[in-house]
Amino acid sequence: MSPHIPDFPKALFEELDADKLRRRFLEALLEFQNVERGSIWIKREDGYQCIEATGGEDEERLVGFVVPKDKPSIVGWVIENGKMTIAEPGKDKRHFKEAESGLDVKSTLILCYPLALKNGEVYGAVEIIDTAHAGSRLNLGKEYLELLEEFVAIGSIALGNAFAFADQKNETQKLRKIIGGLKGERPLVGKSPAFKAALEAARNYSRTDYPVLITGESGTGKELFAREIHRLSDRKDKPFLVQNVSAIPDTLLESELFGYKKGAFTGADKDKAGLFEAADGGTVFLDEIGDMPLSLQARILRVLQEHEIKPLGGTQTRTVDVRVIAATNNDLTRAIAAGTFREDLFYRINVLPLPLPPLRDRAEDIPELLDYFLSRDAARLCLGPRRFSPEALAALRKRPFPGNVREMENLVRYLLATVAEETIEAGDIPPASELRCPREAGPAQAAREGDPAAPDLTAFTWESLEHAYALALLDKFKWNVTKAAKAAGVNRSTFDSRLRKLGITKE
Repeated sequence: MSPHIPDFPKALFEELDADKLRRRFLEALLEFQNVERGSIWIKREDGYQCIEATGGEDEERLVGFVVPKDKPSIVGWVIENGKMTIAEPGKDKRHFKEAESGLDVKSTLILCYPLALKNGEVYGAVEIIDTAHAGSRLNLGKEYLELLEEFVAIGSIALGNAFAFADQKNETQKLRKIIGGLKGERPLVGKSPAFKAALEAARNYSRTDYPVLITGESGTGKELFAREIHRLSDRKDKPFLVQNVSAIPDTLLESELFGYKKGAFTGADKDKAGLFEAADGGTVFLDEIGDMPLSLQARILRVLQEHEIKPLGGTQTRTVDVRVIAATNNDLTRAIAAGTFREDLFYRINVLPLPLPPLRDRAEDIPELLDYFLSRDAARLCLGPRRFSPEALAALRKRPFPGNVREMENLVRYLLATVAEETIEAGDIPPASELRCPREAGPAQAAREGDPAAPDLTAFTWESLEHAYALALLDKFKWNVTKAAKAAGVNRSTFDSRLRKLGITKE
């Protein structure tokens, strides 16, 4: 008898990690019987799945394998009957030969025990497999088998408890994510290698105070990662302040970042602290920094180099302790070549680069993301549980999301608003083109083509047309003035000037 067996029950109940426990459990049984191959199976609706196997190179082929419920199998017979059995694969009709397909060494004798919970409910089976000639290594003595049966009974309860603990832990984590979402927090969700690499980098960066430059396509979660870096840093109890550089006109941006003194300009009737001063001790997140005007880039460079700020209209500088995290979806190397972004500023903000993967590079995260958004927003709307049918989930896994996670989040909200049933079917999902910005020709093109439904443009004044055009561009680009100006084919300053003359403001 193995010297490790007396400590076996205690070791099992001390281990709560289901993955480690099932491996330890199986290896102990094989050592007890002096064989090298074994496997653990659990009952599913459609059959019996192998969740653990050992026996050299062959074990990887077996883990995840499912024996159909309607096919004869040794594990199926043991699970359904709740009894131990001894089987000779070559002679026993219950043996499912496909499970050993491709294995160089076949089993000669199988000892299989049911796995049951404390209440007697059978949830799986464990196979102890002999591959020696005529099954000569398994000890089938009555006392030996009775002792082994006791160990299996103890181990199956411990394993069942570990599975229950793991399920409860997963549900708790899911609930925490949902509650965090209800509070306005958006947790980082994903397990793909690309996502985990970015998250690991963010966690490493949080231990320093160096500037971080987060790059990636729109909708990849740049602000979420910035918040995560701040949350894990020593500055977590200090402010985390955000400024989208492209969201306000250049003339206002400087005063927003650096503040101003009373009398600095018309309307400045009192001193106002800027973002850097308000965030002293904490973190400032500058989103879309690639759209920052050159005139301001020099001032940002001084903040990074000297930790100094001077408000508009002020004569005195003051020192601030802030960490700067910047983000952009632009190619800053091209901007440097074009002369719209300072090279020295680029190297100052790019001390710790953090590229974020688009959703197409982390497709394995789609089911988890969908489940999170569906659960969170259903709870926000006080709806009952919602789920995707297998067909709907399969369709969404194949669906392109050029808008990345943000586009997926919006799609889930659309489905919650339009589908009353608990289960969302594939037919409920609209074509991607219906929820994206239309690219068809505008009313002028329709008028030129003689469309009877096209508006009569001669009925409008030049100013009203320009007003409507500017608003349409701003709406399309989510009030990103730089992008709107680029689409209009004019300089940002020219576009901004026209907005002021037209009386267009974000408010």
